[in-house]
Amino acid sequence: MSVDKVLARASACRVESRARWFELLRIPSVSAQPKHAEDCRKAADWVRAQLAEIGFQAAVRETQGHPVVVAHHPGPTGGGRHLLFYGHYDVQPPEPLELWTSPPFSPAVTEGPNGPRVVARGAVDDKGQTMTWLEALRFWHEVAGGPPCRVTVLVEGEEEIGSRNLEPFLEANATELGADLAVVSDTNMWDANTPAISTRLRGMLYTQIDITAANKDLHSGLFGGSALNPINLLTRILGDLKDESGEILIPGFYDDVPELSEAQRKQWDALGFDEKAFLGGIGLSVPAGEVGRGALERLWARPTADINGIWGGYTGEGSKTVIPSEAHAKLSFRLVPGQSPTKVLAGLRDFIVDRLPDDAQVKIQVFSMSDGIEVPADSPWVTAAAGALSATFGKEAVLMGCGGSIPVVSMMKRVLGLDSLLVGFGLEDDQVHSPNEKFDVACFERGIDSHIRMLAALAER
Repeated sequence: MSVDKVLARASACRVESRARWFELLRIPSVSAQPKHAEDCRKAADWVRAQLAEIGFQAAVRETQGHPVVVAHHPGPTGGGRHLLFYGHYDVQPPEPLELWTSPPFSPAVTEGPNGPRVVARGAVDDKGQTMTWLEALRFWHEVAGGPPCRVTVLVEGEEEIGSRNLEPFLEANATELGADLAVVSDTNMWDANTPAISTRLRGMLYTQIDITAANKDLHSGLFGGSALNPINLLTRILGDLKDESGEILIPGFYDDVPELSEAQRKQWDALGFDEKAFLGGIGLSVPAGEVGRGALERLWARPTADINGIWGGYTGEGSKTVIPSEAHAKLSFRLVPGQSPTKVLAGLRDFIVDRLPDDAQVKIQVFSMSDGIEVPADSPWVTAAAGALSATFGKEAVLMGCGGSIPVVSMMKRVLGLDSLLVGFGLEDDQVHSPNEKFDVACFERGIDSHIRMLAALAER
């Protein structure tokens, strides 16, 4: 079957594709908020129905939390290459609502520098990106009777809360979910006209540190100068995490961090990344991070430690002279391939305990742990996908890193033994997780066409 016929069908059905995209966006499937539990199930049912409509055996499957959708298609012969497409139907909470220019679950079309764009929660993350490959599968069905190879689909509903029930599901259904490759569309392009394949992701260790001292809050006049203040202690410990050059001072932290190869450094330098413009878009002007490292190296190939929140004592209006009995902080580490989250956690614990005086206790809670991922740039899968992207965009695809984490990628590698192909169509200005999240219509449509071509290229690899 000619890929051109499938592409022509997709081109003729842009209005219908956009309408289906909007249907999914109207479902407020916020996984973090219990009041939206039924909406999450509604979104799962919607995805299942779409897959059943295009010839898949599809089912909504239960977990300890929100359900997942699993679907299978045997392809033209029931054999050959076998791809697993992953996506998620859940979205971030839309708050603060007052900052939206239109209701977050009523998709609005506005004009942007690259033409029309759709503003809605989940427009790009990940409903819009999931719809790019779902629509590609639809057009293969309508023109050729099905995809050009075996396909399994896995769409979950808890990615935005850490995929906490997905790993047990993968373990329980590992045989059913086996494939040659996982295809994930939850990343960005290089720019609006340049496609990209993400060949590396940073991992994550996300913790909460709780330090306690006295058995109650104390009057700072009666006890100040004698009683230990946990906030003073916590901020001093956190202040010790980095030196003035941005180096993280946990002993052994860099033991498993590889240096960037000269070839990789030259490739990234050739991309011409404008860090000044990158920072200017968010109101900043001076780079932070490790001194002496390149911008993309710091963003893609170096680990980080960031305080995400800190609290304790009295924070209301006016004054209250109190020495608090406890202090808390959220602390996250973005880790690079080779680093072990477990080893970093042990080093963090020792770092804190070594600085605790008598009468202070610490508890470290762990909310997320995932490994960094690196895909060989010369992988045949990458080569096949790059060719399909180049045919769609008329220019070569950039092989880039991603500073963020997609826990399911390391999860599928660990449990299913699957490598992932990370091809996304988002842009830097999509305001993911923020009010007025958007997805350019051109990116959505090129995403559909790219997946149509990638299905053929990966099936023939």
